[in-house]
Amino acid sequence: MTHPTSTGPRLDSHAARGDLRGIALFCHGGTATSVTPPRDGALSLVRMRAFEQFVRSSTADRGISTHLLRYRVAGWNGAAADAFNDVRWAIEQLRADHGPQVPIVLVGHSMGGRAVLRAGGDPQVAAVCGLAPWTPPGEPVGHLRDQTVAILHGRGDRWVPERLSADFALRARAAGASVARFTTPGGHSMVRGALRWHRFARDVVLAATGIEPMRADIANAMQRPVPEGLAVPL
Repeated sequence: MTHPTSTGPRLDSHAARGDLRGIALFCHGGTATSVTPPRDGALSLVRMRAFEQFVRSSTADRGISTHLLRYRVAGWNGAAADAFNDVRWAIEQLRADHGPQVPIVLVGHSMGGRAVLRAGGDPQVAAVCGLAPWTPPGEPVGHLRDQTVAILHGRGDRWVPERLSADFALRARAAGASVARFTTPGGHSMVRGALRWHRFARDVVLAATGIEPMRADIANAMQRPVPEGLAVPL
């Protein structure tokens, strides 16, 4: 699908200080249907920019470059799956710029969570972090076999009910992914307890790039049986 009102996707990038050890790609939310570009002041973009800035402030000196993806259009748009295709474009750009060996961690919220989970089978992706991901029934999971997937969802989310990611996590675990899923107080905007959300994303990035061990509660959740490991209170 082409969108005459849109421009191409782009990356707002910040280089690591020192040797590059890993890449974190941040993908914001959107809406089900829209072919207009995301607004600069859109809450979903503002929130994901805050995640990128938090992770950058604590990881750039440790070799992590951070990149915020700006989509062509604000909507998923059904079978066009525009956000997913923009994430694939971003991965290809990062691979071209930094080579195929540097681990990439995908961090996505809401529609961006759906996009990064769908793109998570790329061989350069070291882990996927889904924040209140929009995962409709039937969203594919088979490509995530052997992938590390960490999900955090607010128990009070009225925009994307947390039962959707619960079902997705169950199916992804059954398909062979290493999945940990946590629930936390608050809603879809991730404003309540924001530091908890930010630290979760940072810790997944540090672990997946091999800089730190996986955080104990996340590692434990991946080993716990269903359903305990897929509904851990945080």
